[in-house]
Amino acid sequence: MLFSAFVGDSNRAALVELLGRRPSSIELDRAALEIAKIGFPELDIDFWVAELDRHAFTIADRAWDLSDGPHFIETTNRYLFGELGLRGNDENYYHADNSFLNRVLETGLGIPITLSLVYMEIAKRLVKTVHGIGLPGHFIVRFDDQNQSKYIDVYNGGMVVDEDDCRRLARVETLEPHMLAPVDRRTIVMRMINNLRQVYFSQGEPAKALKVLDLLLEADPLSADEHKQRGVALLHLNRMAESAAAFRRYLEIFPKAPDRDQIQAQIKSLAYWVASRN
Repeated sequence: MLFSAFVGDSNRAALVELLGRRPSSIELDRAALEIAKIGFPELDIDFWVAELDRHAFTIADRAWDLSDGPHFIETTNRYLFGELGLRGNDENYYHADNSFLNRVLETGLGIPITLSLVYMEIAKRLVKTVHGIGLPGHFIVRFDDQNQSKYIDVYNGGMVVDEDDCRRLARVETLEPHMLAPVDRRTIVMRMINNLRQVYFSQGEPAKALKVLDLLLEADPLSADEHKQRGVALLHLNRMAESAAAFRRYLEIFPKAPDRDQIQAQIKSLAYWVASRN
């Protein structure tokens, strides 16, 4: 059974169920905490949901007029980045804890998407509209009300940024309009899981990366790239026959893959290795 050795069956089922919902019906805070249960199986989700509630109530108490957009941003930023000390983890960016919402709330350290999620969830509790914006290689939020829109870089202390700043953050020559479009909740959850997969690869933990890939494939069995990445993880684990099968599945789903020749050569090499051991 996929993923059951890594997290409990109930957690795996909860994540798959969440990913299978319509994006608008996904509870982003609970989905993020289900992801956190990958690293902390005994995590009390209700406790951390209540922590987000508490932070929102504190901001509401500090604000003299939540209907005033600039005042909301100023009050929220002063509390989150001043009092709580939320900040980007520049020193250890690729640590798995940065992808776990409970640890972000405990330590104040995170990556752009998890810190943005904290901002979005607190704004939601205060009936403010804050969208996630998935720039290439970076994640920010956009505050919207009847009078204005403001892009906010939560990773860098809640700094209000303009489109030119966004282009620099995305490290692109031209910022295409779709890059500034709000992303739905399912996309955010999938991006968080993919970040965790990349962390485990970067830390040389292919077994953990494989189990995250198994979850992604359970949610979306026709995701070609996940099959290819699964082949890589299995290769690192010396599970050659399974690696070859994953690469074959990748080419079945994506027959016009630009790396088709390289993948076919890899499959041939793996088949030769397996045959030589039998």
